[in-house]
Amino acid sequence: MVLLVPVVLACLSMVGPFSIDTPFPAFPDMQRDLDVGHDQLQLVVSAYLAAFAAMSVLHGPLSDALGRRPVMLVSLAVFGVASVGCAVAPDLATLLVFRALQGLSAGGATIVSRTVIRDVFDGPMAQKLMSRVSVIFGIAPAIGPIIGGLLLQVGDWPLIFVFHAALGVVLAALVVVLLPETHPRERRVPLRVGDVVGGLLLVGRRAGFQRLAWSTALIFGAQFLYIGGAAIFVVDVLGEGELDFWKLFVPMIGAMMLGSWICGRAAGRITARRLVSVGCSIAFAGGVTAVLVAATPVATDLPWAVVGLSVIALGNGMTYPTLQLLMLDEFPERRGAVMSLSSFLALLLNAVTAVAVVPVVGSSALGFAVTALVLVGAGQLCWAWHCALGDRDCAVGDAPEGREPVDLL
Repeated sequence: MVLLVPVVLACLSMVGPFSIDTPFPAFPDMQRDLDVGHDQLQLVVSAYLAAFAAMSVLHGPLSDALGRRPVMLVSLAVFGVASVGCAVAPDLATLLVFRALQGLSAGGATIVSRTVIRDVFDGPMAQKLMSRVSVIFGIAPAIGPIIGGLLLQVGDWPLIFVFHAALGVVLAALVVVLLPETHPRERRVPLRVGDVVGGLLLVGRRAGFQRLAWSTALIFGAQFLYIGGAAIFVVDVLGEGELDFWKLFVPMIGAMMLGSWICGRAAGRITARRLVSVGCSIAFAGGVTAVLVAATPVATDLPWAVVGLSVIALGNGMTYPTLQLLMLDEFPERRGAVMSLSSFLALLLNAVTAVAVVPVVGSSALGFAVTALVLVGAGQLCWAWHCALGDRDCAVGDAPEGREPVDLL
C-alpha cells in the first residue's frame, strides 16, 4: 500500500496540470488551422481552468458521499470522451466546449486523489507521502509541453488530445487494478444538496481554512503565472520556439520537486510551522531575485530569466504538501470538501490570472516578475497572519477543540 499509493495518486494528480500545458507548443498550428488570433486561443487555457474551478467544488463532496473510486472513475471516463471531442473539433467554439468538459472532469482525479493519503495515513508519514506525490506531480508541467512538442513531430495538433484520451483510459485502469477504496460506507456523508452545500459553507466559514487556502493559492499562483502564460513568456518574451518550452518548465519543476523532497525529508524532524515559514521566505527571495534580474540587460537571457522563478518553485515545493495537510486536518470528516474548496479558490485565481492578468503583464519579463512577487508576498502575509493568530490562541488557550494550533505535524 505504502509503495503503490504515492505512484498511483501522483499519476492521477497529474491529469490537471498535464492537460493545461500539453497543447502549448501547438498554439501556432492551432491558430493557423482554426483561423483565430493569439488572444482568442488563450481561451483554450482559460475555458479549461474556469470549468475545472467551477466543478472542483463538487468533486470532493461527492467523494465524501459516494466514495473516492467511483468519482475518480466516472471523471476519467468523461475526460476521455472530452479529449476525443477536442481532437475532432472543427472550429474554436467546438474546441472550447470540449475543453471546458475536460476541465469539468479532470478534477475528479486531480482533487479527490489527494484526499486518499490523509484517509489512510497520519503525522509524519502523511507528510512524507504527500511530498512524494508532489515530487511526481511536479513532473507533469515539465513534460507536458515537451510531449506536446514531440507529438507535433509525428502528427498534427489533434494528436495531443488523442494522447489525453489514452491517458484517461490508462489511469482508469490503474484505479481499478491498484487503488483500493479508502473512504468506507460508514464514514460517508449523505448525498443531499443541503449536506453538500452545508459542508462547503462549514469549511469556507472557518477563518483558519481561508488563511491556509489563500496562502497556498497565492504562492502557487506566482508559479502558475508563468505556467498559464508559458506560450507568451517562452515565445514572445524570450523569443524561443515550439520545442523550447522545456527551458522554462524543467528548471521550474525541477526546483519544485527538490522542495517537495526536502519537505519529505523534514517530516518528523522539524515542525510544519517552521518548514512552511522557511519555504515562504525562500519563495519571497525568489520573487525579489526575479524582479532584480528582470530589471537588468539579461532579463530575457537564459538561464537568468528563470532563476528567480526556480527559487519561487523551490519554496513552493517546501510549503505546498504541508499546507494541504494542515487544511485537511481542519475538517477530518469533510476532507473531500476541504480539498474541493481549496482547489476552487486556487483555480479561480489561476483562471483570472490566465485570462486577465497575463495579457496585461505579459509584454515583458519585468511584468511577469513584479506580478509574481506581489502574489508571493500576499501568500506569505496570509501565512504570517495564520501563525500570529495561532500563537494568540495558544497563549489564551483558545485553540479549537481537538486541534493544536499551527505546528500540528
